[in-house]
Amino acid sequence: MSAALPGGRPDRAAIIVPALNEERYIADCLLSLLEQARAVQAIVVVVDGGSSDGTVEIVRRLAAGRDDLLLLDNPRRLQSAAVNLAARQLPTEISVLIRADAHALYPPDFVATCLRALRENDATSVVVPMRTTGVGGMQRAIAAVQNSRLGNGGSAHRVGGRSGFVEHGHHAVFDRAFFLSIGGYNESFSHNEDAELDVRALRAGGRIWMCREAAITYFPRSRLWPLARQYFRHGRGRARTLRLHHIAPRPRQLAAPVILLLCLAGVLLSAIWPWAAALPLWYSLVCTGWGLAAAVRARDGWLLGMGPAVITVHLAWALGFFRGVAEVPHQAVEVGDPEPVAVL
Repeated sequence: MSAALPGGRPDRAAIIVPALNEERYIADCLLSLLEQARAVQAIVVVVDGGSSDGTVEIVRRLAAGRDDLLLLDNPRRLQSAAVNLAARQLPTEISVLIRADAHALYPPDFVATCLRALRENDATSVVVPMRTTGVGGMQRAIAAVQNSRLGNGGSAHRVGGRSGFVEHGHHAVFDRAFFLSIGGYNESFSHNEDAELDVRALRAGGRIWMCREAAITYFPRSRLWPLARQYFRHGRGRARTLRLHHIAPRPRQLAAPVILLLCLAGVLLSAIWPWAAALPLWYSLVCTGWGLAAAVRARDGWLLGMGPAVITVHLAWALGFFRGVAEVPHQAVEVGDPEPVAVL
């Protein structure tokens, strides 16, 4: 069925929440956004990629009797496609897009702070820091890794820093007209679509503001295999972005591939020179010792998992990076003109 989105004053905002099997987090995420949306007369649009768990039912239950929470179907399933779909279909009075991940919680002033930062700094987009949090078990170790420089490489949106213009960060707010003018997200990217968009945005004269005051809380994967899949895709996406736009990798982006190559070389050469086995052994011991030291300092036995988690992050990202280097990059697709919205 179809329905008209609520009308209202010009320069309205829409909060777009891509979702796929997020029953564990979606309710808290939406509850952290809906009151904020009401305060600025924004709407919240969940774009579901075909969830097979209870995500859709939870959203429908929360949306009952209200006109500021809507649900769209995303047949392409990807986050990039979800945001593009909403950007394409929202009515013309929506001039600002706010991207919110279902795997996160948002501070009470997140929406207002980001909208103010967009306006006051004459920016085309606003990005924010991420504070990763684990609620229990191995997730605590993975969160600690992602908050550390050994795990995040010193990315500006992971380590905080000061507000100001940057080249990249965790996406929060877009000027809709500018977003559409550069083609939106590249839907051939399952991961790293944010960094790829930022490259095109800067080349088109865009201005990206890091709003330190609007840091979000992100919940990471809770097991090593899903973490490995995620970081393989991140590494692949990063390599594809570099190739597509003819950008040289930064030293921190080469660290994980170099680690992987050294470990592989050590294993292969150990049959000839036994001392070569010291390379992967030394790396494993450093990571394990780092996790042990963190666990002792925090008196948290789960942080012993930081060693295996950081090894997983490095090696999976590096494998994905080499996969991306070997692939032929795709050009960005065009985002079309607005169409009537279809609501589930």
